[in-house]
Amino acid sequence: MASDEKTWLLEQRAHRCVENLSKHRFDAHYLETGAEVSEKVKPFLEAADTVGFGGSDTVRSLGLHALAEEMGKTVYDHHRPDLSYDETLAMRKGQQGCDLFFTSANALSETGEIINVDGIGNRTSAMAFGPSRVVVVAGINKIASGLHGALRRIREVAGPMRAKSLGVETPCAVTGVCSDCNAPMRICNITTILHRKPMLTEVTVFVVGEELGF
Repeated sequence: MASDEKTWLLEQRAHRCVENLSKHRFDAHYLETGAEVSEKVKPFLEAADTVGFGGSDTVRSLGLHALAEEMGKTVYDHHRPDLSYDETLAMRKGQQGCDLFFTSANALSETGEIINVDGIGNRTSAMAFGPSRVVVVAGINKIASGLHGALRRIREVAGPMRAKSLGVETPCAVTGVCSDCNAPMRICNITTILHRKPMLTEVTVFVVGEELGF
């Protein structure tokens, strides 16, 4: 259990992150718990007909997929286990033009950037252009001091853990150490940094004061 001092320190980092994201024209907010996210996103869901989801353990753990389905939305979720390859591909393509796109981030910098690394690119591309609104939900564990720290976090923490969770055949999924491999199933092929809000995309960021995802 985190000490009061550690909790205080992490919260200070989160508030700096939110402040700098806001300066960079992102619609950024701090929430103490993940349980608050559902209520915050309901207005966005009510205004949307089509809803896409990036492959995010954070978003899935908060029940946002189920909430969208309960509200009768057309949902583009490529992680459904019943889908064929062609159906999965169609889901990924559907995410590119949906009304509302939910995802997490591999890292946030205290200096106000959103950093992601993808294997295929449907998530990173949808975050930048296509959906009318993107909602990013990230736990306090995703915050790094700056861009270099964020990229290091992805390489040393998020990447190996995500590869392990997906069961892909990459060296890091076995050793836990990135070897900058050339494996066909490598999940780190594309890196995007949102330095500022993209011109044509509304981006809302919820920084949650709990550890969520990888």
